[in-house]
Amino acid sequence: MEDEAGLRITLTDRLSAEGYRVETADNGPDGFKMATERSYDLIVLDIMLPGKTGFDVCRDLRARGFYQPVLMLTAKGEVTDKVVGLKLGADDYLTKPFEMIELLARIEALIRRAQPPMDRIQNTTDTCQFGEIMINFKRAEVHRKGTLLDLSAQEFRLLQYFVLHAGETLSRQQLLDEVWGYETMPSTRTIDVHVAWLRQKIEQNPRHPSRIVTIHKLGYKFCG
Repeated sequence: MEDEAGLRITLTDRLSAEGYRVETADNGPDGFKMATERSYDLIVLDIMLPGKTGFDVCRDLRARGFYQPVLMLTAKGEVTDKVVGLKLGADDYLTKPFEMIELLARIEALIRRAQPPMDRIQNTTDTCQFGEIMINFKRAEVHRKGTLLDLSAQEFRLLQYFVLHAGETLSRQQLLDEVWGYETMPSTRTIDVHVAWLRQKIEQNPRHPSRIVTIHKLGYKFCG
């Protein structure tokens, strides 16, 4: 979803040339309608959309249970915009102007991470429970005492990765590579922020976590 006609055409042409099937919208309401009525592997979402901002589109999609990856484009560089987008459920962001090769790399990574290897899918049951928490992998839902938790798509993927690697010490760089899907990120602080959000939702005492524990100078470990 992009309201700048020139950029929309450029992105469509390049992505089509790379083998992607592309559908576009030039405003928020139309884009939101398309996203809820059709199936997409990825949504590229500009923040400054007429009629309904990218923030609103992302928030409302997550609220309705749509968990396909969302890559947000913004002309602003403020950290607050990036944080807001991630908290509303976006999986990644890219500040305009950007290099097309970086956009393509991030799109490829997000799509790849949204489709876990078949051996892991086959070896993972549909549900997993630890304490008060019940995870439904197939539906991408997490319940606590029967109440559905409001997790972003990236929070869910991070939790899923922790569960699949329970008992292992996972470095921040490993989590960035495997969950976010590319090796270069602005800061490994991204992991710490998402872990803190997860702890607020799944830990009985987030200040003294017993599920996602910090391994000093090494990373994190999930204790199911």
